Amino acid sequence: MLKDICAAELCRFGKGLFIGFFLSFILCNQAAAQQRDTGETRLLRTPTVSSTQIAFAYANNIWVVPRTGGAARRLTSFQGLTVNPHFSPDGNWIAFSGEYAGNLDVYVVPAEGGEPRRLTWHPGPDQVQGWMPDGKSIVFASSRASWAPIGAPRFWTVPVGGGVEEPLPLPRAYQGKVSSDGTLIAYRMNNSWDEERRNYRGGQNRPIWIVNLKTFDLFSPPWTDSKDVDPVWLGDAVYFISDRNGVANVWEYETKTKKLTQVTKFTDYDVKALDSGAGAVVYEQAGYVHELDPKSGKSHVVNITAAGDFPWMMPNWEDVTNRITNMAISPTGKRVAVEARGEIFTIPADKGDVRNLTNSSGSAERDPAWSPDGKYVSYFSDKSGEYKLIIEAQDGLTASREIALQNPTHYYTPSWSPDSKKLVFTDTKLLYVVFSVFIRRWIAKIFKRSIVTLRV
Repeated sequence: MLKDICAAELCRFGKGLFIGFFLSFILCNQAAAQQRDTGETRLLRTPTVSSTQIAFAYANNIWVVPRTGGAARRLTSFQGLTVNPHFSPDGNWIAFSGEYAGNLDVYVVPAEGGEPRRLTWHPGPDQVQGWMPDGKSIVFASSRASWAPIGAPRFWTVPVGGGVEEPLPLPRAYQGKVSSDGTLIAYRMNNSWDEERRNYRGGQNRPIWIVNLKTFDLFSPPWTDSKDVDPVWLGDAVYFISDRNGVANVWEYETKTKKLTQVTKFTDYDVKALDSGAGAVVYEQAGYVHELDPKSGKSHVVNITAAGDFPWMMPNWEDVTNRITNMAISPTGKRVAVEARGEIFTIPADKGDVRNLTNSSGSAERDPAWSPDGKYVSYFSDKSGEYKLIIEAQDGLTASREIALQNPTHYYTPSWSPDSKKLVFTDTKLLYVVFSVFIRRWIAKIFKRSIVTLRV
C-alpha cells in the first residue's frame, strides 16, 4: 500500500520534473576564478619525476614542469583520459595510459613533446606502472589473462619500440615497481572495491610484498591491517603510502636494515599518489605536488600553474534532469524539493515555475528537507569549505540563514520536528544530532545510534 502511494506521488511530479530540469541551469566555474586569483593550480594528480622535470596528470591530460615549478606545459591535448605518467630511467620518455582509441592502452611520448605512440592493443584496460631498469620496456598492469568474472590483474612488459607483451613471473599484481638493479619488485597484489575509502580495515587490505625475481623469496614491511599502497624504490628503500596512523602518509622501509619510518606527518588530507626518480620522491597531497628530499626527510610544495583551453571550465548550460539524487515533497503536495548536481530546486506538481534556491555551481548543496509548516527548506552546503546547515525560505525571496555546526563533517537524512522548530540528522560517525533551528543552539547532546530489535 505504501509503495503504491509513493509511486502515485512521484507520478504527480513527473511532468514538472521533466519540464523543469529540461530548462536546466547555467553553470559558472568559481574554481577557475579562484585559481586565477591564487596563481597556483590544484587537483594535480599522479606526479612523476626526472632529473630536470616533473610530469603529472591534470584535466585529463599529461603536463610537464621544471622541478623548480612554474608554468606547466601540456604534452597531450586529447579530450579523453590520459593518466599515470611515468618517466623513463633516463628522463627522455614518458609512458602513460590513454584512451585515444576508445580503450585504456599504454602509450609513450617524448618528454619534450611529440606524437604519442600506442604500444598495447588489448580491449581490456592497461594501467602503466613504470619502466624496467634498462629503460627498454614499460611495465603495466592488465587482467587480460584472467578468466575470473572480475579480472585479476598481473604485471606485463611491452618494448618501448613496440612488440609482443610478456608477463612478469608473478601470478597476480596490481600496483608496484621494479628495483633499480632489477632483482626485486615491491608491489600490491590486489586492488580494492573503493580505492578512496579512508581507514578501511577489511579483507581487501594486504601488506606490500617484496619479491626476489630470481628466487621468489618474499618479505614485507611490518603490517597489521592498514591500507598500504603505491610502493616505489629509491636505492635499497621502499617508499609507500600507508594510513596505519589514521591519515595516509609516506613511509620508508629499508630492505637491508628492516627499519620502518614514517616520513610525512600530515593530519588533514591523505597522500594520494607517489613516485620516485633521480634521487627524489614526489607525491600528491591536498591537490598539490610535493617533492621529498630523502636525505633530509623534508618536503616542499612545488608551485605549479597549469593554464590552457579548457572548454569544460567555461560557463555553459547543463541539463540535470537525470542527476536527481534526493527529493522532499512539500507538506501541501503542491511542490517538491530536489537535489540535482549540487543545486536545490523546487518544482511544481502542476502549475508554477521551477525555482533554483541555491544558484551556486561552485559548491555542493545536499539533502533538502521541507519543514512541516511549509515555510522553509533546509539543506547542507559546503560553500564555506565545510558543510553548514542552511535554512532557506521556500519561495527563495529572502536571504537564507547559515548555521555553523560543531566539528563539521558530512551529514545525512535531515528530518524536521512536527512544530518546525528542530532538525535531527546524522553524521559520518553515525551519531544523531538534534538542533534548534531558530534559537541556534544545541538542544540535545549528540548521542550514538542504537540498534533496536522488536519481537514480532
